[in-house]
Amino acid sequence: MRTFELVIEMKQLERRLSMYEEKYGILSADFHSALQSGQLERYDEYEETRADFSRWKGIYQTWLRRKEAYDSRVREGALADALRVQPVY
Repeated sequence: MRTFELVIEMKQLERRLSMYEEKYGILSADFHSALQSGQLERYDEYEETRADFSRWKGIYQTWLRRKEAYDSRVREGALADALRVQPVY
């Protein structure tokens, strides 16, 4: 996946994440941390939250993988080559 495709996909994922953040009132990183540490187990009994949390977790983990791939390219110094420059006519 090219760098600009990573950015596009990350932005799409962020839009989906923001829907859950607005619905539940916490940021995705905090949600993920609380979920991983077992702080949200009491919500397992509710079908809607269980389904939402499962989707939210999957979207966030996908975003994390894309972010790591992007950061790796930045560390490699590949940004100058990856920059999408479109000439102005």
